[in-house]
Amino acid sequence: QVQLVESGGGLVQTGGSLRLSCAASGRTSDNYAMGWFRQAPGKEREFVAAITWSGGRTTYVDSVKGRFTISKDNAKNTVYLQVNNLKPEDTGVYYCAGDISTARVRGTPRYWGQGTQVTVSS
Repeated sequence: QVQLVESGGGLVQTGGSLRLSCAASGRTSDNYAMGWFRQAPGKEREFVAAITWSGGRTTYVDSVKGRFTISKDNAKNTVYLQVNNLKPEDTGVYYCAGDISTARVRGTPRYWGQGTQVTVSS
């Protein structure tokens, strides 16, 4: 089992930035790919970004390309999401997720965090 805990959310103005973190604990000796999802009010949860265990390959949803950057520090068992140039439509609960491959992360990942709220004011 792997436990994921997100942090770093908050209230920012349009154009602002945040750095979201996701700390993993438990069975972190396995090589998990990690990712981020978000859920806006009244909408379904959507994939945002994913990264391979090695950190060598990343993938993003088109709406965040050039603004968001996913990275990971395996020594700290932590994955990050740097979110820049935030827009009101980025508002939502951001969830960290993990599984054995980025394909699994983009689909139905096995492990989920509890989420961290990001609110962007106009």
